[in-house]
This record gives sequence, C-alpha cells and structure tokens, in this order.
Amino acid sequence: MRVPGAKGSPLEHKARGSDVRIVYSPADALEIAKKNPNKEVIFFAIGFETTAPSTALTLMSAKKQGIRNFTVFCNHVTIVPAIRAILDSPDMRLDGFIGPGHVSTVIGCRPYEWIAKKEGKPVVTSGFEPLDLLQSIVMLLRQLRASEAKVENQYKRVVPWEGNRAALRVMAEAFELRPYFEWRGLGFISQSALRIRDTYAVWDAERRYSVPETRVADPKSAQCGEVLKGVLKPAQCKLFGKECTPEHPVGALMVSSEGSCAAYYNYEHRKSLVTTISAVA
Repeated sequence: MRVPGAKGSPLEHKARGSDVRIVYSPADALEIAKKNPNKEVIFFAIGFETTAPSTALTLMSAKKQGIRNFTVFCNHVTIVPAIRAILDSPDMRLDGFIGPGHVSTVIGCRPYEWIAKKEGKPVVTSGFEPLDLLQSIVMLLRQLRASEAKVENQYKRVVPWEGNRAALRVMAEAFELRPYFEWRGLGFISQSALRIRDTYAVWDAERRYSVPETRVADPKSAQCGEVLKGVLKPAQCKLFGKECTPEHPVGALMVSSEGSCAAYYNYEHRKSLVTTISAVA
C-alpha cells in the first residue's frame, strides 16, 4: 500500500477517493466481485512463490464460476533468478545465504543446490522464530569454518526438500515465466516473474486494460542494490533515516517491515539514537 509509484502509492490513491482495499487473500477479492457484479474488481497479486499458489487457485475458481468482473494484475516474482542476479554482480560481498522459509514451503530446498555446487556459497533454509534464525546462522558459520558449501534445511518441520507438489502444479496451470521483469534495486532480470497463461487471459488485468509497461525505478540516490549485495549496510545509504523512512519509504528495502532497511531502522538505528540521546542527557 505504501510502495511509491509514478503517481503516488495505492494508499495515496485511496486517500484521493479511489476504492482501494486490503484483503487477506485473493479469494476475498473474488468474493467482493461476486457481491458487486456491476463493479470491475482488480486483485493486485504480489509476492514470491509463497503467495502465487493462492492466486492461481483463485484464477481457477473465477474461471470455473464464470465470474467476468474480476481480474488479476500479476506481479508475482521468483526467488532463484533474483539470487542469481545478486551472485552475478561483480561487487557482491555475501558469504552465504539464509534461505527463505516461506518460499521454500512451496519450492523446497532443491532449487538452491546450484548456489552451493556452482557458486560455492552455503545455504541454510530457515524458519522465522528467533531460535530458528540463530540456529541457521550457527549452521552457516559451521559450514564457512569447515570451508564447506551445501544446502541445509533448518526448517524441516515445515519445508519438504522437494517442495509442495500440489502448489507447484496449480502454479504451472495458471502461470508461465515472463521473458524479463524489472526489480527495484536490481534492474531487469530475465525469467524472474510470472504472468498469466493464455488459458486465463479473460481474467488478466494487463490484457483487459492494456496496462502500459511503465518504468518506476528507485531514485539514483537510493542504494538498495548495494545493500542487497552486501556492499553497504543500510545506514550507509545516503537517504537512510532522512528522505527514506518506514513512514515515507523511497527505496524497496524500506517499504516492507521485512526489508533489511526497515528492520535496521526500527532496531539497530533506533538503538544508536537512544544511546546518543541518553549520552547527551
């Protein structure tokens, strides 16, 4: 809702009078369309493979029920090409990866094997509890100390090695890979996002409304790419804590509470501010 676009964020458009709503699932958006047959309802589908299966199931449901006043604006992205783009960068300074547990519940751990085998970087798929993250960091450090590079699954209670095959099937039914997609902070990455298949073209907002390909890159002064690659820490970005804050995000990494800049701002940065204020007092 707060992601800045060329003409403002969705939250700003809502303040101007547009009917912009937050839903808990795409099925809720489909239900809104069913209850309002005279309105065109567009679901803005975002997220990695974590959320794509639910969007696919909703498309299948819309087709089965013949609901024509509902479309999906598909902006789902895929994790592996993004990691590859970071690894291919000449100034990349990362020693290993904590694999995303939520994405891995769908795709499993096998897609990360090339990172260890070909790039020599250890990967540990982690859960989200504090102990999960601490254990995953220990597992990474042990690999680095032993000069090893392999894929380990710390989140075994949730993540199957081969992934969720039922979820992967419905994604394959409804989506196909885009030739390229522009990422904020990383630029264009080939085959890194999903689009709706021709069999579901009736429910594709891009086709129904002829959505133009508009570039909305981060400002040049925002250094999201460098933070992603480990070249800079968040506080070293020129905009961090000044023009770019969680309340008024400029860069991609400050928008989400899960973003590294937002986390750094809310914890590490605030902690140093409190220490400075206490020292002055």
